[in-house]
Amino acid sequence: MDKAKKQEIIAKFARHEGDTGSAEVQIALLTERINHLNEHLVANKNDNHSRRGLMKMVGERRSLLKYLQEVDIERYRKIIADLSLRK
Repeated sequence: MDKAKKQEIIAKFARHEGDTGSAEVQIALLTERINHLNEHLVANKNDNHSRRGLMKMVGERRSLLKYLQEVDIERYRKIIADLSLRK
């Protein structure tokens, strides 16, 4: 993920000006990295080191989503819809 793409994601999901650490921004950035790594693993099936990193990122995102669900259900529903995480 290049700087421009990262800045675009931060700008889209930031809650206020200069927000880079809110749960929404972290979830969106993790989702982008997870999607990128998924594409890599389709081409490189035996890359188990990257697969482990993917699992750690998925777990981190799950924790952030759980936190957001407990703290503010509306923010949780909005981020789920924006990133189309649930089917």
